[in-house]
Parts: sequence; C-alpha cells; structure tokens
Amino acid sequence: MSTSIGVAVIGTGFGQKIHIPGLQAHPRTRVVAVQHRDLAKAQAIAHAHSIPHACQTVDETVALPQVQAVSISTPPFLHYEQARLVLAAGKHLLLEKPTTITVQEAEALQQLAIAHHSITALDFEFRFVPAWMRLAELLAEGYVGHKRLVKVDWLVLGRADASRPWNWYARKDQGGGALGALGSHTFDYLIWLFGGVQGLSGRLSTTIPTRPDPATGELKPVDSDDTCSIALELSDGTPCQVTLSTVTYQGRGHWLEVYGDSGTLILGSDHQSDYVHGFKLWAASAGQPLVELEIPERLAFPQTYADGRLAPFIRVVDNWVNAIDQGQAIAPSLADGINSQRLIDLTHQSHQSGCWIDVPQPGRNL
Repeated sequence: MSTSIGVAVIGTGFGQKIHIPGLQAHPRTRVVAVQHRDLAKAQAIAHAHSIPHACQTVDETVALPQVQAVSISTPPFLHYEQARLVLAAGKHLLLEKPTTITVQEAEALQQLAIAHHSITALDFEFRFVPAWMRLAELLAEGYVGHKRLVKVDWLVLGRADASRPWNWYARKDQGGGALGALGSHTFDYLIWLFGGVQGLSGRLSTTIPTRPDPATGELKPVDSDDTCSIALELSDGTPCQVTLSTVTYQGRGHWLEVYGDSGTLILGSDHQSDYVHGFKLWAASAGQPLVELEIPERLAFPQTYADGRLAPFIRVVDNWVNAIDQGQAIAPSLADGINSQRLIDLTHQSHQSGCWIDVPQPGRNL
C-alpha cells in the first residue's frame, strides 16, 4: 500500500473551510500540523480538527519530522516568505492563488523548488471541474474549428456591499482585488485551454473607494481593483475579452464563450455564492441552436459536498500526490502559477501605462 504524506496547513480561513477537510478526505494525505501566528488559535483549530500539532511559526512547522509537505492558504502578500521557508526546508508545496505579489517572487520560488527537489502544486480548481474538463476535451477535438472570439464574464456580488469591512483585500500592495482573486484563475484556464497569450490591454477600476475600518468604523481608502476589463490576443491570434467584477449585484455569474467557424461552446454558472457549483455546458454546430450537453459520468466527482470548492480541491490534492509519487511536478504547478502571475503583473502595467503590452514568450506555454 502507498505511504501517506504528512501535510501541515498554513492559513486558517480558507484553510479550515477547504484545505483541512480536503486533505483529511484524501486517502494519501494526513494533516499533521496547523500553523497560526496566535498559538492559542492554532491549538483550538488543531483540537477542533483532531490535528496532532499546533505551531506558531513557519520555521517551527517545517522543523517537525512528521511534515513532508505544506499547504498554504494565507493572503497573497504572505505567500512568498512562507513558501520560501517551506521550499528551503525541502518540503513539497501546495499553494493558493494568486501565486505571489510579483512574477519575480514566483520565479524565485520555482528556483528554490528545483534546487530542493520539492514538488509544487497550485490550487487552480477549474481544471478539475467536470464541465470544464469536458469543455477542454471538445476544444482539443476541434469542435469549434478555427476560433473567432473568446469571451469571459465573471460578475459576482461578493464585495458589492460598500459596508463590507476594510481588510488586506482592499490593498493593492497586499495582493487584494478582483484581478488577483478572479484573474489568477482566468489567466490560468486561458493558458490551459488555448495555449497562451501574446498580448493584452487592461483597465482596472476601484468603484468602491473606501470601506469601514472593522475596529473603528472610520472609512479607509481602497486602492485594489474591484472591476477589470481586459482585452487579450491569444497565442494563435484569437481576440479574447475578459470582464471581471466582484461588485455586481445580480451579476450573471461566471461564463466562458468560445466562438469558431465550425461551432460554439458556452460554459457558465449563475451561482453567486459558490464559484464551482452549477456549471453547465452548451454546444452548437455552426448555424444550429445551442443544446445543453450531458457531462460524461467518467468525469463526475466521486463525491460532492455542500461547498462546491471541496471536490475539485481534493482532485488538486490527488494530482499533487501523484506528482510527489513520480518525483516530478504535474500541471498545475508553480510553473503555471508563474504564467498566471506574469499576466496579472502585465495587466497592472498596461493599466498604469495605458498601453497594449506584448507578453514575453519564454520557453513554456506563454
């Protein structure tokens, strides 16, 4: 029987909702430690989830001999330093998106992972959602023919209430904003499905400029984006339009539309509170009406959960475990996180300069 992998969890918000239960549900991973800067909180979480070790620092966590791997689900401004310590200790790494604050940080982590033979994974869940997997198959089979237009709308209300308190998400320098939260996923799946991006132009907006301080109630400035409009040119020249917003009451949800000379594929979900549940896929040959497609049973989750994010996360873990077994990273890994982060950085650059940006084309898929 294959050996289990002892995993420590760093980050206790999304970590408690998804990472801890997902890792505990997987047959090959054991959550052996949880870390929080407040030791009492770490101990309470460890007790609640039957985790044997509670730690206060990353150094203390990676020093535990039971820890072979670490998952990080903290805010993005903490990712680089925490992941650096994990990789320097020779541990395998599962990292939440957005990868880091800059692509240079992400590239530095990749060099550490290579030097220490650490296997990395990024939590890009859409690659593992059944409807998205079927879309990828149909695109690979050439269903739409020569692409004419790709369109992404991701319009949700998560931060539409202006009274929602100010926190790190309101700060651009800490990785807050819709571009990091939604765009990191979008850029990853555009590269996964269509092979890459060769140019872009982005416009970012902060439509809610202040939010109340949770301690005092005083309004504090917001400089992270909440709405993004991005024009891209895919690697084959196909135009692509992306609109992202976290402040749209009654927003249409998350939709990806692919139009070609042979047919059309439309994937979408109007679910506002769960960004994984509810996806359906429609297809039409050229000139024919759209028909909803049945997703093959072979792609279905073996088990679903009330929180739709949990089932694809378990598939991410499974992919990571397989990569650890093989001794070689399998996408989505830090390399894919670098590609996504590069496009985030270039979108910020385009917004600041008001210019179209040509995307550098390194050796791998971008």
